[in-house]
Amino acid sequence: MTKREPNAGTGTAERIVHALPDWVDAIVQLNDLIAERMGVVASDLHCLHALNRGGPTTAAVLAERIGLTPGSVSRMIDRLDSAGCVRRSPDPRDRRKVLIEPTPEGLKRIADYYAGLTDRTHEFLATFDDAQLHSLLTFVEAGRESARAEVARLRAGTRRPRGGPGSSLPDTRE
Repeated sequence: MTKREPNAGTGTAERIVHALPDWVDAIVQLNDLIAERMGVVASDLHCLHALNRGGPTTAAVLAERIGLTPGSVSRMIDRLDSAGCVRRSPDPRDRRKVLIEPTPEGLKRIADYYAGLTDRTHEFLATFDDAQLHSLLTFVEAGRESARAEVARLRAGTRRPRGGPGSSLPDTRE
């Protein structure tokens, strides 16, 4: 990621930063509703996404990927298995290990729930030209990496002062 000069625009950047929490809230609500309808909890959808993107893996590696304890992941796998979304299979390279993988049926169910959002997103993106799409992709990728860096920082226990540089929260200290 390259360092960019601050945008000296008309406040559009600030409006984007201000709108992001509402967008995240809407996605969280959608995920909660879909999880409920699938008979799992919202964090289980994160697990399915990680398995779909990263491929079959052991419970220990999955726990590391999604940032949960091995015990939490074991219960998650049980719920997803009961819901028909994942299956356990022997690792062909090491028969002592068990791989967790999403089922085609589970992936289809989740894709069906997200189909409306996916379709509307494609329709909206079709209104952008290539340069706009490139800028949007750059923003999404940079935002993802920034969020990952923040997760790592918080897990490491380092603190950033509220309202300090890089914070979007107001300073509420007295």
